[in-house]
Amino acid sequence: MQLIHTDHAPKAIGPYSQAIIANGLLYTSGQIPLTVDGTIVEGGVEEQTKQVFANLKAVLEEAGTDLSKVIKTTVFLKDLSTFVEFNAIYEEFFNGHKPARSCVEVARLPKDVLVEIECIAAI
Repeated sequence: MQLIHTDHAPKAIGPYSQAIIANGLLYTSGQIPLTVDGTIVEGGVEEQTKQVFANLKAVLEEAGTDLSKVIKTTVFLKDLSTFVEFNAIYEEFFNGHKPARSCVEVARLPKDVLVEIECIAAI
């Protein structure tokens, strides 16, 4: 296993890695809408989703891969009533690529953010 860390995404806020490579796959930890300096992005689910993708892209790039090689995502939304707005931003980042996905509403996310995404990608 290889631990992945980049200074271009926020540091882990707990005892975990930003990502791990194992058996030719990258497993990211959930990314929330924090900037590199640890500030929560203000705004709605659209603004927060854009920051989550910026963080995911940084972790993927550090591992030598990118969004086009994402196999599966798991999405956690604070409120499924924002699903349409979230989906519009999600689709922009995957630009026609459609990885498998699970999306669930949760009672609460770390730092009370609106969205968290984790993924599995090929290396």
